Amino acid sequence: MTNSLFPKIEESIEQLDLASITAPRKAILQPLIDFIQAKVSNHQEVRLHFICTHNSRRSHLSQVWAQAMAYKFKIKNVFCYSGGTEATALFPMVANTLQNTGFKITTIAAGDNPIYTIKYADSVHPVIAFSKKLDHEFNPATGFAAIMTCSQADGGCPFIAGAEKRIPITFEDPKAFDDSPQQAEKYEERSLQIATELYYIFSQINPKKQ
Repeated sequence: MTNSLFPKIEESIEQLDLASITAPRKAILQPLIDFIQAKVSNHQEVRLHFICTHNSRRSHLSQVWAQAMAYKFKIKNVFCYSGGTEATALFPMVANTLQNTGFKITTIAAGDNPIYTIKYADSVHPVIAFSKKLDHEFNPATGFAAIMTCSQADGGCPFIAGAEKRIPITFEDPKAFDDSPQQAEKYEERSLQIATELYYIFSQINPKKQ
């Protein structure tokens, strides 16, 4: 089986600039690389739970890109989740941004907190995306890495129940540009930054010990 993402996603990945990741930033990313590699080497499931305050933007972008990059690099048994310190809704611009990058998105439930399926390749389960609290039953209860994608959640949640490791990898919030002429550009910029860093992370994993 070839691990081919949808062609437009692959085209987006080809444009990523890995040189943009500085040495200090690589040091921030290293604990997640170490966590994933240890799980892979020990033939264990890799559970990655991306956490932000509202589970509406950065945590979803991270969850979706991480699942796609694990598939691209043939890292098996990777399960990506997202949650917040509170539930709101997946911000529509996040779905639009991912769709413009090549992900196939379907709304399967409408309402105040819509539920989406997000596919990155044929013959794989889609990511089920909706806003939820970090301890929602949809998320893992134990044995996961809690990746804090925003400084507010990182500071407000010094302890994540069930987390095997807590890893702060924070990103600037594109929400600052909502309803501005730069909105689409800034959401794409943040999505591609997250994609770049997750590409780098999964490119460092040795899958031979799976």
